[in-house]
Amino acid sequence: MTRIDPDTVRHVARLARLRLDEAEIEKLGSEMSSILDYFAARWPDRGSQAGCPGREAQRRMIRTIDEARSLLASGSTPEELLDRAAERQAELESGDPALNAFLSTINDGIRRESGPRESGPGGGELEGVPYAAKDNICTPDLPTTCGSLILEGYQSPYSATAIRRLEAAGARLFGKTNCDEFAMGSSTENSAFGASRNPYDRGRVPGGSSGGSAAAVAAGVVPFALGSETGGSVRQPASFCGLVGLKPSYGRVSRYGLVAFASSLDQIGILTRGVRDAGRVLETIAGPDPRDATCQDRPVPRVAALDDVRLDDQVIGVPTEYLGLGLDAEVRAVFEESLGQLEEAGAKIREVSLCSTPSAIPCYYVIAPAEASSNLARYDGVRYGFRDASGSGLEDLYSRTRAGGFGAEVKRRIMLGTFALSAGYFDEFYGRALLVRQAIVRDFDRVFESGVDALFTPTTPTPAFRLGEKIADPYDMYLSDVYTVSANLAGLPAVSVPIGNIGGLPIGAQFMAPRFGEETLLGLALRLEELIGYAPPELQETAA
Repeated sequence: MTRIDPDTVRHVARLARLRLDEAEIEKLGSEMSSILDYFAARWPDRGSQAGCPGREAQRRMIRTIDEARSLLASGSTPEELLDRAAERQAELESGDPALNAFLSTINDGIRRESGPRESGPGGGELEGVPYAAKDNICTPDLPTTCGSLILEGYQSPYSATAIRRLEAAGARLFGKTNCDEFAMGSSTENSAFGASRNPYDRGRVPGGSSGGSAAAVAAGVVPFALGSETGGSVRQPASFCGLVGLKPSYGRVSRYGLVAFASSLDQIGILTRGVRDAGRVLETIAGPDPRDATCQDRPVPRVAALDDVRLDDQVIGVPTEYLGLGLDAEVRAVFEESLGQLEEAGAKIREVSLCSTPSAIPCYYVIAPAEASSNLARYDGVRYGFRDASGSGLEDLYSRTRAGGFGAEVKRRIMLGTFALSAGYFDEFYGRALLVRQAIVRDFDRVFESGVDALFTPTTPTPAFRLGEKIADPYDMYLSDVYTVSANLAGLPAVSVPIGNIGGLPIGAQFMAPRFGEETLLGLALRLEELIGYAPPELQETAA
């Protein structure tokens, strides 16, 4: 049994440059002990019904890229589409409670036209189409706060590569979306600027950490949004909000301009209402980038190739481990129904085993906090962002700034990561997690090499949970990612597709494919989308 005593917490806090009071020391010691005990037990042996939006609200909604293009073709200007997005967003924020999907928009005194754009073809499928970006993706004309007080008001001097490529294609950024602080969370409740809400039930979470992006697309403010994925932060909110959520392969999309959480896991992702739209955005933002050494020079996935994927040519594996792990009975029933539809349409279904799956959550929640503790060391009050200079001396400045600027979940993960990397615990936690990660990669390789083209699993164990339901229990919250973290640990592409509704709440299922297999992945998702003909529940325009 792990026992982290107060002196150990104080020592780790000094290493992490965090000033903690005695109540925080006692609380963190108890939480870290419980979390690490939970992980240790799972290491492998060594060796509500909503109201329908009115006609005016529906008129202002922009649901898909094709819908935006149709409006442009009929005479609307890009500025008029941005106005529609602003009107729709204002409606959602005037509700009680507000959706709180955006942290900043072009209406916040920001210029609509940001000067010369990066050279690009323009005139394509995204010309004039409004979109949103998660607030951990750098933009020079809107703040990049990462949902944190420590970066409140911070203005990046440059654009992320993904943003520049969208601008070159003619897309128009409408706003930056709310997120869990530094992308650490599964509900968007960890944002320093208040939680976002699920547009289908405002008493529930939209998922996280890209919950603001998911809520914005589901509510019809913009037809697509960028999010980020470290352990499921695009796919999980996509499932909760009835959307397509795409996590590309690690190295498919440049991470330049994505504020780092865990650099070996982070990836920019895409949220849309349909699979083709996700493919269109991926085709635009993918490709090599000299600014990101991990970005691979591979042929960019083509939307046109998705129609070439036939179900009767595909072997789809279903990992038995994903049908346990707390899976809700109703979610399982809807998942099995969609699996049956794939089989009836000609896909060959094969039961497979990914025996390292139970160790994925402990592995992820050691590696990700360890990398975060290093990446977040740069926020010290010296170069940019929030500063608490009320103490004396440099170390006091560091510790006071970080204590006042970071929220509870970020502090918890910095402490976990610093502890896992510290002398005496490195081999027991971080070293062991690296070995488990290698086993997870080998598991996927073995299954794909056996003739399986893609894997099909539930995206989340349950539909969206209530606000406040899990925030007090860290490892219960962490289990929201139980089906998604493995793809990040292995660097695989994955996409969540809505497959049904339970009690007025959407649920999704995900495909995972071999690395850089996005064309097959999206082709299968498109076939499933066509088979199911998903209809989302009614949006909740005001509180029930």
